[in-house]
Amino acid sequence: MDEKRNITKAAGLMSVATFISRVLGYVKDMILAIYFGATGLSDAFFVAFRIPNLLRELFAEGSMSSAFIPVLTEYKTKHGAEEAKRLVRAALAFILTFVGVICLLGIIFAPAIVAAVAPGFLKLPEKFSLTVLLTRVMFPFLLFISLAALVMGALNSRRVFFIPALAPAMLNVSIIVTVLSLASRMEQPIVAVAIGVALGGFVQFAFQIPSFLKSGYSIKPEYDLRHPGLKKMSVLVFPATMGMAVAQINIFISTILASYLAAGSITYLYYSMRLIQFPIGIFGVAMGMAVLPALSEHALKGDFDKLRDDFSFALRLLFFITIPAMAGLIALREPIVNILFQRGEFDYTATAGTADALLFYSLGIWAIVGVRIVTASFYSMQDTKTPIKILVVTVMTNIILSLLLMGPLKHSGLALANALASTVNFILLFYFLRRKLERLGARRIIKSFLKIALASAAMGITGRLLLHGDLWKESGRSMEKAGYLSGVIMLCAALYFFVSYLLKSEEMEYIAGLARKKIQKR
Repeated sequence: MDEKRNITKAAGLMSVATFISRVLGYVKDMILAIYFGATGLSDAFFVAFRIPNLLRELFAEGSMSSAFIPVLTEYKTKHGAEEAKRLVRAALAFILTFVGVICLLGIIFAPAIVAAVAPGFLKLPEKFSLTVLLTRVMFPFLLFISLAALVMGALNSRRVFFIPALAPAMLNVSIIVTVLSLASRMEQPIVAVAIGVALGGFVQFAFQIPSFLKSGYSIKPEYDLRHPGLKKMSVLVFPATMGMAVAQINIFISTILASYLAAGSITYLYYSMRLIQFPIGIFGVAMGMAVLPALSEHALKGDFDKLRDDFSFALRLLFFITIPAMAGLIALREPIVNILFQRGEFDYTATAGTADALLFYSLGIWAIVGVRIVTASFYSMQDTKTPIKILVVTVMTNIILSLLLMGPLKHSGLALANALASTVNFILLFYFLRRKLERLGARRIIKSFLKIALASAAMGITGRLLLHGDLWKESGRSMEKAGYLSGVIMLCAALYFFVSYLLKSEEMEYIAGLARKKIQKR
């Protein structure tokens, strides 16, 4: 099987697993919307959760995989499987020590952290105290999720993708079960959500352990903090952390600024970001993780022609899948938010606020998923310095645009600033990767992008015309609305593929070829 099919198959498996996780995530979000709406109470939770969630991006899923997979691939290739297993045990010891200390400090200094993250809450003592309590309850999540990320990286280096990608679903299951069983029994029901988050981090780690052990690894830590592979990983992990976490850092900045806006603004931004994370998580993260082991092997062997070819293929295929999803979210934003969240305490005002933010956040989806592939290419060559230099420009762009736009557009201005900053991030990363590799087949990528954008526009305009009306302002009639929306989405998807076929899309032909081969095998 050629490398393109390996990448496609791995990305497909991860996308299926991530889809399951995202669906459960939306069930979780619907339950939270019913219980807590878009109020000061929900704002307190989402601010508190933003803290360990940002640190997860900084110390766990993004940086751990990006720094760990290339080094582990190198050790397995040059020093053998046993030495690679020793490196995993040393990394386990490092996480238990380093991240454990961070969690302890986070619990102790939670008031100072909340004051820094949401300074607007200082004027509201009860809201501030509740946010501090939630932050302390959720900080252990960081340790468990870091351990889960280490296990995921080790399994991905062995080309095991499905179980690690399915593991995040366990976090959503834990939150759902905890809220339904504990919220009504607690004096402060929102604390049940925080307990579910901490418990979910542990379950996400434990869920992967059987596959981890089956792959020959051990959960016994080896306190060899001078292991040369661990040192190499440590050198890579900080810049990788910054580079991969740019999206979370920008969201973090938005949260700080949104704390000065009207009540509910943080919640609107949270739910709209959750919706754009659907295509980003299912396709962008999956493709980034699937292609990294292959790119790392090409870079290690010095085969840069194959690295360029696989990079171009992964990026074009990713755009082919995510840009229509982006167009769909923009065109159908209000019906989607209405069906998913408008019930209980979540009224039409909250739907409109969330849909407005979703419009502007969605404009940056193509860039956010593209960054995953470009940064994976840098990390495969163990170059983590270039992404961090570009990060500084990206974050400054986000801050300046946020301050300029939050006045006239309120929370929607923060979402638009995030999308524009993500676009700047992608363009700069692509430019410097092209300089590093001399060529990337940019014309082929741009030609593909324009065809995809044209087909997506035709699809989005059709969907908007079919679902425009007052029905989406009302609560209730969920089954009728869901059937109507599902039918329109299927029609739009068929139109997208048809227009892509007429435009002779290369990616459309590749996917059709794979489908034909599967049918012939049967």
